[in-house]
Amino acid sequence: MSPGRVTDTTAPTTVRRVLQRQIMPADRDLDVLPLYVDPDPAVLDADKYNVGGNKGAKEVNKATLRQQVSSGTTIDPDQIVDRFAVRVEHGNRLSFGSYFNAFPASYWRRWTIVDEVRLSVELEGRGSSVTVYKSMANGRSQRVASQQVDEGAAGGTFVFDLSLRPFVDGGWYWYDVTAGDEDVVVRAVWDTEVPADRAEPGSVTVTITTMNRPSFCADLVGQLGSEEDVLGVLDAVLVVDQGTEKVREHADFPAAEKALDGRLRVIEQGNLGGSGGYARGQLETVRAGTSTYALMMDDDVVCEPQSILRAVTFGDLARRPTIVGGHMFSLYSRSRLHSFGEIIQTWRWWWMTPEHVLAEWDFGARNLRSTRWLHRRVDVDFNGWFMCLIPRQVLDEIGLSLPVFIKWDDSEFGVRAKAAGYPTVTFPGAAVWHVPWTDKNDALDWQAYFHQRNRIIAALLHSPYKHGGRLVQESVNHTIAHLVSMQYSTVELRQLALEDVLAGPDKLHEVLPHRLGDVNTFRKQYADAQLQPDPDAFPPVRRKPTKRGHSELEVPSKLSQLITAGLMPLRQLRKPRALSREFPEAEIAAMDAKWYRIARYDSAVVSMPDQTSAALYTRDPELYRDLLKRITDLHVKLYRRWPELAAEYRAKLPEITSPEAWDQTFAPWTGGDGEKAGER
Repeated sequence: MSPGRVTDTTAPTTVRRVLQRQIMPADRDLDVLPLYVDPDPAVLDADKYNVGGNKGAKEVNKATLRQQVSSGTTIDPDQIVDRFAVRVEHGNRLSFGSYFNAFPASYWRRWTIVDEVRLSVELEGRGSSVTVYKSMANGRSQRVASQQVDEGAAGGTFVFDLSLRPFVDGGWYWYDVTAGDEDVVVRAVWDTEVPADRAEPGSVTVTITTMNRPSFCADLVGQLGSEEDVLGVLDAVLVVDQGTEKVREHADFPAAEKALDGRLRVIEQGNLGGSGGYARGQLETVRAGTSTYALMMDDDVVCEPQSILRAVTFGDLARRPTIVGGHMFSLYSRSRLHSFGEIIQTWRWWWMTPEHVLAEWDFGARNLRSTRWLHRRVDVDFNGWFMCLIPRQVLDEIGLSLPVFIKWDDSEFGVRAKAAGYPTVTFPGAAVWHVPWTDKNDALDWQAYFHQRNRIIAALLHSPYKHGGRLVQESVNHTIAHLVSMQYSTVELRQLALEDVLAGPDKLHEVLPHRLGDVNTFRKQYADAQLQPDPDAFPPVRRKPTKRGHSELEVPSKLSQLITAGLMPLRQLRKPRALSREFPEAEIAAMDAKWYRIARYDSAVVSMPDQTSAALYTRDPELYRDLLKRITDLHVKLYRRWPELAAEYRAKLPEITSPEAWDQTFAPWTGGDGEKAGER
């Protein structure tokens, strides 16, 4: 060592960190392969600006957007070498421009400190090559670089340094691999240089709220413990069991528990709904003070385990503490995405997908490279708690879930966090498979109460409009639609919800353990809530023939619907046809049970969306008059009192979402001292 030379003994200021790995489906399920690889050429749909403003052209383009461009070609499951490797057969080309294997560059650019990524692709096969592409926000793809295995070599590792600068509005990176004279095995990793203090991953406490789904829940727990790198970020998995069919008693539970290697805790408490279950996990996470994140996850999902690792990595490298949500694919049509992101339309105070996003998107019909709108970044207001990673710092600052049982707890939390400066990102490449909302009956059954009450509470807390914008008027419209549809139990529940909103926030915790029971008991007195699985439980359909010469199943025009909306409330005052008192006038399938169709009849057998049962709807003019008056009175009262109610709910929000308030609610199952008496 030369005299006077100083040796630098400080630790390195930056290190390389893996952002995501190439993955393949763990169970080799052919239905989900389109989410991992794409063997077809890209057939990009038309640009809306090329389509122009012509109404006819826009309608044609809208129809073509969902047309299948997939050839049906797929890889053989035997080509999946392992979780992180796939074999491409000689002479074939395979694209990794797919939901789980493309790199969502615009999300990393917008929300994280990362400004450059490195893609390393390992090829084992003579004559093979890899080509890297990127897309712009409008979906157009550009070739970035290409490399090939040297002549005579058996393979090689190819590295591409890729900037994130050109991804302000959207865009992805991906790579295609072409096999040469022999098969090629492909592995790939995306990583980046990060500050040394961000080298280690944050840790997670996962909360699964379960209610009488022991098989689903045991399977999910097993999935969480199935991969070593995912286990490495798990502090604990809390199963909050609120049912009577205990997950501990399921045959698959011991193996699932063993897979988590001491990280599993089962907490048993009364049925406090999703908000009560998740709040328990949030409280346990805050009180333990060890995990960086709390991850909310439904019990009836199938999880892509790498999603957890990706969400944690994204959260670790975010510019500021950020809620990181996953996407939801359909459990029944596993390449179909429910929604690519959700926002709150504040004037209506209703959740919805952004304008350019197409819901129920089937990646099996048109994959990422062929779908223009998927390349534009989608910014959201909240993420559903079917999979949602929340920094513990956010819980410390803004509190826990609202005590509202179910519905709007997750969306309200996202809006509350955003107002406090904590964004939510629904992150591509992180997802679960779940029963889609469209296959449920939550607008008509007992959940109608919680939909109505909690939507209004969330609006009172956060709506920027003096009287809630359009919400009160929309509530009137929806309630009357149910009323003319003879859905009297639903109308009563919506009225009960309004009465509880008007009573103020003080009893939200108090009623949480028993409100569901109250609601179910109350609604069962109405015929439309008495579901029958046996079709012979109802009298046969009889009706005097009509003069209609057209199908009653046709969708009416908007003008026709407006006319019907004006006339049907008046029709409800007429005396019902005598024959309708003994025999239903129609059988209406769930898919056709729209208000403008049901309202034509004096009685009808209507099937439920879950296809397990049906109910007899019977028109009652006297009940109609009574409910119509109450609808009017309650909505007028809500409108007039909105400013004072909003002030009251907002003032009480910190209190009702505080750990101390939740401690009191959990006291019957914790011995009242905050200890974990619910554990076994």
